[in-house]
Amino acid sequence: MMQIKTLKSLFKTHKESSLFGRYIQAKNIAPLLNKLKEKMEIHEVGLSVNGLPIQTITFGSGDKKILMWSQMHGNESTTTKAVFDMLNVFLEDDIDTKHILNTCKICIIPMLNPDGAQLYTRLNANEIDLNRDAQELSQPESVVLRTVFEGFKPHFCFNLHGQRTIFSAGNTNKSATVSFLAPAQDEDRAVTSNRKIAMEIISVMNNNLQSQIPNQVGIYDDGFNINCVGDTFQAANVPTVLFEAGHYANDYNREYTREFIFQSLLVSLDYIALNTIIGEHYKPYLEIPQNEKLFFDIIIRNTNAQDIAIQYKETLIGSELIFVPKIEQISDLSDFFAHKEIDANGYEVFGENNTMLKVGIEIVFVVINNEIISLKV
Repeated sequence: MMQIKTLKSLFKTHKESSLFGRYIQAKNIAPLLNKLKEKMEIHEVGLSVNGLPIQTITFGSGDKKILMWSQMHGNESTTTKAVFDMLNVFLEDDIDTKHILNTCKICIIPMLNPDGAQLYTRLNANEIDLNRDAQELSQPESVVLRTVFEGFKPHFCFNLHGQRTIFSAGNTNKSATVSFLAPAQDEDRAVTSNRKIAMEIISVMNNNLQSQIPNQVGIYDDGFNINCVGDTFQAANVPTVLFEAGHYANDYNREYTREFIFQSLLVSLDYIALNTIIGEHYKPYLEIPQNEKLFFDIIIRNTNAQDIAIQYKETLIGSELIFVPKIEQISDLSDFFAHKEIDANGYEVFGENNTMLKVGIEIVFVVINNEIISLKV
């Protein structure tokens, strides 16, 4: 297994400096694809609804085939950054990763939904969730993914996503910084031999992360939906792993989470390269807590009335992504946690010009005891 010291060193020296923050679109990765052409195969495999190219990156000469795709949801970009960090490692003849290239062949779609990425939205240009289109294949992007899947014939699939700041790792005050899932492949959510393989891979990644972000890894809900891509590929007996990049303290740009995804990608590929995985070591997966929705971005407590929950609304203004504070809930929030807490010390909380606060309004600061307190990231 790759050591944490090695993983951290590789990230530090190979982090793709041109990619930063949450707003990553096709024009940001275009020059990187040109750089990769020197040592990897880059193919345009289709077009989005609005005619933007969708590419695959293929490398490695081994028999074990792994297919990955990122930004199926256009506003989930953290895994895309981590993918290009990882690709920078494979561009070099690094002794720590050479065995992966010799035993594996890896195909990556770095941005499946370039239209959604440009608009910073979950959906594609036809306002369809591509992760609910695995059966109908009504969208060109869905057809691209299925065509690549059927042509490449992978032995493993990595479905790369991002999740909101609301998730906790179990019923705790620990944020789910990284989450995984071995998707169900039937209505009964049976722990099949195929799922066990995915669970074993996740267990290895979780073991690496627990020493760095203890109790901050969760498991996503495994309710079966054949319209979801992961469930469809799992049902086709290809072990499929869902990656979810979540929130780390004060990391709204997801730059710390980016490293944990980078590490997880390399740890999983290393494990696949070095082992014949049959799922016999799947049980540690069952001990990873399930995600719960227990977090708000900000909670103002100890007011003269009820607690106030604030959630950031990710808003694209021009080419800049802004985190707009919005009042989500005003109630007793003693059963919830926050990434930031504000103590009102028994005072009433006002908005601008001493206005009353209401659920649904956007607000950049509050006034408590005549003190202005910013709510911005």
